[in-house]
Amino acid sequence: QVQLVESGGGLVQAGGSLRLSCAASGRTFNNNAMGWFRQAPGKEREFVAGISWSGGTTHYADSVKGRFTISRDNAKNTLYLQMNRLKPEDMAVYYCAASTVYRNVITNAVGYSYWGQGTQITVSS
Repeated sequence: QVQLVESGGGLVQAGGSLRLSCAASGRTFNNNAMGWFRQAPGKEREFVAGISWSGGTTHYADSVKGRFTISRDNAKNTLYLQMNRLKPEDMAVYYCAASTVYRNVITNAVGYSYWGQGTQITVSS
């Protein structure tokens, strides 16, 4: 059974930092693109960051560019999202996702086949 399990969410003050992890099990995604999405209450799920199979290419939503960093460790089958200078508008449930088709960065959710259960990020002002 393929699973993506996020961890590292929680409550942080505005301006603070958090690091999310997403551990994959059941299969490897070393040859596939992975990404992070988020969904705030009353809003649609949106792309946050994506990374190519090798980690050599990354792409960010404009709202997080310069503050968030996506990375991966293929030896550990794990995806990361370092979030710095967090803002109240970053508050959402964050999901990791893995593609089984694409190797390069993709921003569209339909390109991803597996999703984690989500982890809540709460930013207090």
